[in-house]
Amino acid sequence: MTETVISSATSEVKIGFDRPFVIIGERINPTGRKILAEEMKNGDYSRVETDALSQVAAGASVLDVNAGIPLADEPRILAEAIQLVQSITAVPLSIDSSIVAALEAGLEVYQGKPLLNSVTGEDDRLEAVLPLVRKYGCAVVAISNDEAGISENPDERFDVAKKIVERAADHGIHYSDIVVDPLVMPVGAVNSAGRQVVHLVKRLREELRVNTTCGASNFSFGIPNRKGMDAHFLSMAIGAGMTSAITNPLHEEVMQGIMAANVVMGHDNNCSRWLKRFRQPVPEGDSPAEGRGGRRRRRRA
Repeated sequence: MTETVISSATSEVKIGFDRPFVIIGERINPTGRKILAEEMKNGDYSRVETDALSQVAAGASVLDVNAGIPLADEPRILAEAIQLVQSITAVPLSIDSSIVAALEAGLEVYQGKPLLNSVTGEDDRLEAVLPLVRKYGCAVVAISNDEAGISENPDERFDVAKKIVERAADHGIHYSDIVVDPLVMPVGAVNSAGRQVVHLVKRLREELRVNTTCGASNFSFGIPNRKGMDAHFLSMAIGAGMTSAITNPLHEEVMQGIMAANVVMGHDNNCSRWLKRFRQPVPEGDSPAEGRGGRRRRRRA
């Protein structure tokens, strides 16, 4: 059993094959959010604070923090956002940037062992990011694309993931600290996108023994009822062995799909998490035993 351990200063989360699915909250990301981008650029993190607290309250175990704002000082903004989020919540963070300097700025201020998002299969990217992973002792998301782009052949994407795992080993990084993103294609454009993910996740688990993640909302991009589609996609991906995803925990349909999949897979002992969230309260003045007995008496009458 492979476990990827990440932590804050006071708590840790384990991503693993036999553990409940880990929800990584996606909302601290200015991409496509003009107001948030402008606020973060100007040093206003009030909306970041609200998004952090609401996602944790909704069930996120990890928060992704991204500061990708064009023409802004991304290293500074990302570091400031990380410090703010760590001051108000205890969950571990995913430090998310395509800029290596921003990743390092985030790592320098982070308290604990974060998830670094991300490294890809390009040689220059590997040689820039993997030394950071080794230096700071963090875990890393490995995205299955390289100089050739994103292949529609899932076996080619597996080969890219294998290359990253092997190159990481050359840097002294254990495969348990690598969480592979097999890349989810929009099903509205690629009809086989779901089958590709199921195929890839199974191979990644069985052959490379790595944990997996994805940007779940990519699957439903461009089609209606996205929340419902994402919920069913994630439940089937969990059945195939996926162990985490970057998604929005404020979407109730998505949370129900994930939590139900945890029950089906035996990752919710005695259905305790499901019952805690969905069990109806007993009417005042009644007891569960009396309610059941009353129903039995009515059936016998």
